[in-house]
Amino acid sequence: QVQLVESGGGLVQAGGSLRLSCAASGRTFSTYAMGWFRQAPGKEREFVATISWNGFSTYYAESVKGRFTISRDNAKLAGYLQMNSLTPEDTAVYYCAAARTTGSTGGQYGYWGQGTQVTVSS
Repeated sequence: QVQLVESGGGLVQAGGSLRLSCAASGRTFSTYAMGWFRQAPGKEREFVATISWNGFSTYYAESVKGRFTISRDNAKLAGYLQMNSLTPEDTAVYYCAAARTTGSTGGQYGYWGQGTQVTVSS
């Protein structure tokens, strides 16, 4: 069983940066891949980034590649999403999730946090 809690969201101007954190409970977190997804108002949830259990493999959506960086610290039972060069199109609720393997499909992930709001003003 893994429980996830996101934090770090907020309001930022376009071009700014935010760092989201995902705090996990349960020592098995270190054996799970982790992903970040987001959902904007009126839109479907979309994949943002994923990282393998050991941090060696990462994969990003094209829309965030080069601007966002996913990372994790298994000793701290935590994951992170560093977001740079933010644009209003990045405005959404951001969710962290855990799965047995990396992937870009939400259905692969069995554990989800409650989400944190990111708002980027123009």
